[in-house]
Amino acid sequence: MAIKPLSNEKKLLQRIAAGDDRAFAELFRAYHEPLAKYVYTLLESVQMCEEIVQDVFVKLWENRAALPAMGKFTNYLFILTRNYTINCIRKIISDKKQSKLYVDEVIHSSSGEDIFSLDQEYQDIIARAVAQLPPSQQKVLMLRQQGLKTREIAEQMGISTDSVKKYQQWASQSVSKFLKSHAALSVILMLIKN
Repeated sequence: MAIKPLSNEKKLLQRIAAGDDRAFAELFRAYHEPLAKYVYTLLESVQMCEEIVQDVFVKLWENRAALPAMGKFTNYLFILTRNYTINCIRKIISDKKQSKLYVDEVIHSSSGEDIFSLDQEYQDIIARAVAQLPPSQQKVLMLRQQGLKTREIAEQMGISTDSVKKYQQWASQSVSKFLKSHAALSVILMLIKN
C-alpha cells in the first residue's frame, strides 16, 4: 500500500507534536480513507476497519511528541496500521478457536457423554439456541447428531460439502453465543441442583 505524503507533512507533524488538534484533524482527514481501504481489503468488515483506523490515530496522538523525528511518516503509518490489522486477525482466529472449543465442550462433556445426556434444563437452553437457527443449519446439526458424515449430509440435503461445513460453522457460532449469553442461568441451575 502506497500512501502519498502530504506536501506540508513535516510542519503538520511539528504542530501535532505541540498538541495542535486542528493539525491532527487535518492529518486524520488526509490519511483516514486510504488506511480504511487498506484494512477493509484484509478484513472485509467496516466495523473492524473503523476500529483499527481509530486505534492507529489514537496511538499517533499518544506518541505525537515523536512524530517530527520520523524520517518517513507514511511508512510508519502503514506499518502501524498493518500491525494493528495483523493483531486483529490473530484475535479473530483465537476467538474462533475458543468458540469452537466451547461448543465442542458443551456438545461432548468431559466424560464423553453426548449432548442429550445433559441435565434437562441445560438441554432446554440448547434446544432454544438450536430453535433460533435457520432451518438448514438446524438440519445439518440434527443429521450430524445422528452420526452422518459431511458427505452424507450433503447428499441428503442436496447441497455441497462446503455448504454443510459452513452451515455447521455458523450453527456452532450461534449456539455458542446463545449459550454464553445464558451461562449465568446455567450456573444458577447447576448450583440449585447441587
